[in-house]
Amino acid sequence: MTVRTSATAAAVILTATIAGCSAPTTENNDVKLPPVNPQAASLKAGFSTMERLVEAARKEGSLTVIALPRDWVNYGEIIDAFSDEYGIKVNQLEPGANSQREIEAAASLKPDVFDLSMDVAVANSAAFAPYKVQSWQDIPDTLKDYRGGWYAGYGGYMSIGYDPRKIPAPASFADLLKPGHSVALPGDPRQAAAAFNAVMATSLKGGEARAERGVEFFERLKGSGNLAAKGQVATAVIDWDYQNAERAAENGEWKVTIPGDAVLGSYYVQAINKKAPHPAAARLWQEFLFSDRGQNLFLKGYARPARMEALQMRGTLDGELAAKLPATSAKPVFLTIPETDTAKAYVQREWAKKVG
Repeated sequence: MTVRTSATAAAVILTATIAGCSAPTTENNDVKLPPVNPQAASLKAGFSTMERLVEAARKEGSLTVIALPRDWVNYGEIIDAFSDEYGIKVNQLEPGANSQREIEAAASLKPDVFDLSMDVAVANSAAFAPYKVQSWQDIPDTLKDYRGGWYAGYGGYMSIGYDPRKIPAPASFADLLKPGHSVALPGDPRQAAAAFNAVMATSLKGGEARAERGVEFFERLKGSGNLAAKGQVATAVIDWDYQNAERAAENGEWKVTIPGDAVLGSYYVQAINKKAPHPAAARLWQEFLFSDRGQNLFLKGYARPARMEALQMRGTLDGELAAKLPATSAKPVFLTIPETDTAKAYVQREWAKKVG
């Protein structure tokens, strides 16, 4: 099971107008367009134009999302912006749900779209309706299903958030073993995706992550008295950089560092429910998330947009917001699905015995 943890979104105001995905498309009234097909796998195949997609989505009237905390990667503003732009009501279900719960709840709650960790998405790809957004080519091949079942929307790197008034800037995860540190995890690594990845980040050696090294690190951390107990005030938190960056924005004394020459990265992916009650609205939602505006709204929440490189090349990336991301020259390491499955099995088996 995977659980996301959230921090309060930073109130940063965009200073540049970003082109959205709702720009009017001129239609030739003399050309007869094919009927709308809201189940189609692309805008062109199902709607011909953005205007027709917007019209179909407005007729449906609403969109149902699940597991999107409003203070997670700026989803509160993203949801409001989508609703205001298109006049579509967004129903928000179980904001604290984990990725596996999204899948389990689909039959009864009937969400239109999913936001999932990649391993859960891959394991449940049969539940998704293929759809390739207009900016499909901008999404790296390693971050999407070639059939269009799922595709990364945003991601981040594992980092250390710390209180510089109490501890010096950690140059490595090993520094957290030194006396005077109180280190927290964002949840239980057997359930929380962020905590599991924190364990794996501490295990990086030679660009390779191995669960046994990560569990051993936390065993040593606990043995030294440096692993913060639940409810204890911590001097450092190992978490995604977008979470630690928001903590730093809330507290001017808090800082973020990404240690080492290698860093663990991961992305959350988007997908449309094959049985979505509002299929046109679901497709419009994806077009919005992957538009320049939507991707910059993720950036406003300190997440790294999947289309970041393409936006930068085209000059549509909000440079002011990008400059607020924690800096690193480290090489990102991404776990494969088999590596993730093997590591999760080890953590499930050994965490209680060695760390508790």
